[in-house]
Amino acid sequence: MGSKEPFLKGRPLMKLINWISSSLRAKLLLMFLFLTVIPLITIGLVAYQKSYNTVYENSKASAVLTADQLARSLGTLFTDSSKLLELGNHSQVLHFLYSQNDTYEDAKEILRTIDSYRQTYKYESVLNITMINLYGRGISERRGVFVLDKNPLRNPHFAYLIDNPDVVLTVPPLDALMLDHPDGLQEKPAISIMAAVKQRITHETIGFIVIDVDASAVSRFCDEVKVGETGFFYIVDASGRPIFMPTGLVPDQVLPERDILARMATGALSSYVDKSGGGPKFIFASSPQAAGWKIIGQVQLREIVKEADSIRQLIIVSVALSLFFAVSLHFFISSRLTRPLKLLKNKMKLAASGFLESKVTPAGNDEVAELGRSYNIMLGKIKALLEQSIREQEEIKKAELRALQAQINPHFLYNTLDSILWMAEAGKNDRVITLVQSLSRLFRISLNRGRDWIPLEKEIEHVHSYLIIQQMRYRDILEYRIEVEPHLLPCSVLKMTLQPIVENALYHGIKNKRGKGMITVSAQESGERELQLTVRDNGCGMPPDKLERLRRDLLNGRLPVETGEEVSGGFGLHNVHQRIKLFYGESYGVQIDSAAGEGTTVTISIPRGKEE
Repeated sequence: MGSKEPFLKGRPLMKLINWISSSLRAKLLLMFLFLTVIPLITIGLVAYQKSYNTVYENSKASAVLTADQLARSLGTLFTDSSKLLELGNHSQVLHFLYSQNDTYEDAKEILRTIDSYRQTYKYESVLNITMINLYGRGISERRGVFVLDKNPLRNPHFAYLIDNPDVVLTVPPLDALMLDHPDGLQEKPAISIMAAVKQRITHETIGFIVIDVDASAVSRFCDEVKVGETGFFYIVDASGRPIFMPTGLVPDQVLPERDILARMATGALSSYVDKSGGGPKFIFASSPQAAGWKIIGQVQLREIVKEADSIRQLIIVSVALSLFFAVSLHFFISSRLTRPLKLLKNKMKLAASGFLESKVTPAGNDEVAELGRSYNIMLGKIKALLEQSIREQEEIKKAELRALQAQINPHFLYNTLDSILWMAEAGKNDRVITLVQSLSRLFRISLNRGRDWIPLEKEIEHVHSYLIIQQMRYRDILEYRIEVEPHLLPCSVLKMTLQPIVENALYHGIKNKRGKGMITVSAQESGERELQLTVRDNGCGMPPDKLERLRRDLLNGRLPVETGEEVSGGFGLHNVHQRIKLFYGESYGVQIDSAAGEGTTVTISIPRGKEE
């Protein structure tokens, strides 16, 4: 079963490819897909992606802007509360912290000053203000004057301020210690703002001031302000530790990893998309505020891009309507285009079956109509070519018949057999054998199993056999020479090309000359693709008027009008010329040059055929 599976999978694809390649309508449909459907879908996708990105960026910017506004509100709360640290510069406070024996009236004056600040600035979120010196003696709004039974420097926050007197500490409720509230009052969770109090002249630290801000004022930011439908804000310190969370949320269950928060707290990462469990979440950070804390927002990504859903639906509807109209237009146009082409195809099928009268009636002047007119012209030319081909085939058959008749000339056969007879009677057996072998080769090559083409080597052997026979008969007047380059012997030529020309040279040139004559048969290349076969004799030649008449007859395809023994030779020359033109084309054929008393040269030009 495993070997059949790829085959089964490939069949639908092959059917689709075959359908497309065999149908113009399928090609038009494919072109329509590339030019219309794909661009429309691409535009829709690009538009949706662009709108999605725009909504996404705008929603992110809006969420970050909300976080920054919350951060500014938180910063304003701390800045306003930190103004109370100015009490540390008040002369009575400095005197109280520096002295060991202040009176009750001095303490009341300090409390009146604190109350005056409260009345002026409306510090509703400030729960308590405490001042304490290095010896444990202090004063607060809630308790009044008090003395600690422990060294205040045991508080690590106070110890830190001793080493860093110019720093203002903001301590969240998570880090609050009992020692942060020297007066012992801690009714509500508080954010403690601490600073060192320094002597005016020496700038020596003489005590500390602690402003307790109601932590619920900050918690309200986390509980009341939302982002999206389910998103929320929380606050982290400078190390990325969550210090304020919305009520009911457990940090370890809803917040990202601590190293991510640390990077956001330091500003190394302003926002990112968390793809952990529960769906992707967009997490972003505000700008830092005075305490070094940051407000972090967290919301499901789908909530901030939900506006893109309506845009997506609008784009889908628009693309679907556009596709509907485009497809309808495609089928209308393709139907109008392919209907006349189908008619033309059916007419062509009739013509292919042999009915050449199946012409079309073109309508209009477009390309399809022009194609129909061209098809009608083509049918006419095909009919003419068929008729011409039939005529040429008849001419070829006639030429081959004439060639066969010339080859088996009764006079030639009678004279050859007569020569064999008297040589046999004279006991010249060697010559009899030579004549019989030559005659046998002559007829064997002439037949050539019915094929028209033979290697040049066989054609030379054929004419050589003919010359051997004729030389034995005309040994006193005939000599011959054959000159062929060996690499040309495998070339394919039309059979019965040389023998009629050699016969013509013997009977019309050598026999009419006094003394011995020479017939030279040669073959040579002419250029890269042409072969020239030459038969040259030094016989009696012919006068110019007879040469001109013979050339004209060859050019016009007329048979020579002669009598007696000349008929075979004249027909032979014309027959070779006619056959070469029929088989090779009008560019090839026989050329003849002659001069009276000097001889005749016949040159046969043919294309160089492939080697056999």
